[in-house]
Amino acid sequence: MPILSLITFLPVIGVFFILSMDSRRGELIRITTLLVSIVVFVLSLPLYFNFDPRGHEMQFVEKLPWIPSFGIHYHVGIDGISLFLILLTTFITPIAILASWHITKHLKEYMIAMLVLETGMIGVFISLDLFLFYVFWELMLIPMYLLIGIWGGPRRIYAAIKFFIYTMSGSVFMLLAIIALYFLNHRATGEYTFNLLEFYRLELSFAVQFWLFLAFAFAFAIKVPMFPFHTWLPDAHVEAPTAGSVILAGVLLKMGTYGFVRFCLPLFPAASHVFIPVVSWMAIVGIIYGALVSMVQDDLKKLVAYSSVSHLGFVMLGIFAFNIQGIEGGITQMINHGLSTGALFLVVGMLYERRHTRMIADFGGLTKRMPVFATLFLIVTLSSIGLPGLNGFVGEFLILLGAFKSRILYASIATSGIILAAVYMLWMFQRVMFHEIIHEENKTLKDINKREFAILLPLVLIIFWIGIYPNSFLRKMDASVNHLLKQAGGEVQTASHLQTQNVPVTPQIDIVSETETAW
Repeated sequence: MPILSLITFLPVIGVFFILSMDSRRGELIRITTLLVSIVVFVLSLPLYFNFDPRGHEMQFVEKLPWIPSFGIHYHVGIDGISLFLILLTTFITPIAILASWHITKHLKEYMIAMLVLETGMIGVFISLDLFLFYVFWELMLIPMYLLIGIWGGPRRIYAAIKFFIYTMSGSVFMLLAIIALYFLNHRATGEYTFNLLEFYRLELSFAVQFWLFLAFAFAFAIKVPMFPFHTWLPDAHVEAPTAGSVILAGVLLKMGTYGFVRFCLPLFPAASHVFIPVVSWMAIVGIIYGALVSMVQDDLKKLVAYSSVSHLGFVMLGIFAFNIQGIEGGITQMINHGLSTGALFLVVGMLYERRHTRMIADFGGLTKRMPVFATLFLIVTLSSIGLPGLNGFVGEFLILLGAFKSRILYASIATSGIILAAVYMLWMFQRVMFHEIIHEENKTLKDINKREFAILLPLVLIIFWIGIYPNSFLRKMDASVNHLLKQAGGEVQTASHLQTQNVPVTPQIDIVSETETAW
């Protein structure tokens, strides 16, 4: 069964069903969209259970000629790096749709945009042909632009245009680099192709690697977004509807970090090593800057938005540690950020639906009126901080292990971001949920309903699952990350890698590898 094609294009089939429906049948449109997204998630689960963690080769591969005269193929597949990003996409989408139940304005078009967006996001993570990758990369911009520009807040047009221009600017440079690889491969092999796996075999001079790395990195740094390319993010998050913010934080930002792992490191290993200090310092500045700016925010949504800049700085720091602890920590933290920050945006959205304000000063004492909500909100807050036993701790711990192993100075400075995160997150929670109720409107607030509980509960369960048993995730990506490090000239000899090859692990193995093996 072509399972990757099925989960990618099933949302488009759902779009045709919705197009045939009467716009006045809002409930039917909502239920149909939700059911389609749930079916996509269920169909994606065999990817996890049937994935073979012993090999680094691409799995569930499908390859068909598309435009053969130009060497363009429909070529898709996944490995341990892309596996969890696809599952995150199919998991987050039905939650975002369920959180959109209050949408009434142009409901039919809204749900179509959500399904097309899901197809674009999955397509980015499965593409092994760079032309196909670029098509999906650009495709997902359109529905997100519409979600922000039509269903967003008062400054939605400004935020949507800024989001589109920033992302398109980076995409143009990436397109030029893709075309350059196309002709460089023809010069080396005599074959015209956009096959990513073929590009991995190219032996490029350092000068060529340098400029192509910059072109790809510029596009991905904007998408992450890394400091100083982050300025579009707070506007997009604040103006987007709740579901748009959840998708943006949960999946779209991961396309940038995924791009560095999938393209920059293995395609341009020499240039990637040269740029370690630049990227690491940008990540560190982003960690501290994002935390400090979050600390002074009066708007709940802006606080969560700037926290993304800080958290994704950790991801980039882990990726450019060039060891298995750092990269696996970075990939895990991509998933963690999607879950925790997505849940925070949902929480903010639930508060906004009740009070039509996001200002922290307008709340206070909500635990007395909303005890179930307060409990779930606290779990998500502690997850974002990185409390042991919850998902955030796993990713941050591995990232810092990898960073300490690579550059002690970088890790030492970045650790301050964890302290600052605890400050701004706990202070925010205290002001919103504790103290006396001083606003009359808060005295009549109702606790979360069944639909809202159904939205948050799956996220909380996954948060605990990753925090308590992270090896169910790490072992799936181990072989792929080791192969990536071989391609990129990083450190590959770790305890977990040796065990997968049935080689005895000697007592002399270092403390970082011992910790990972214990996990």
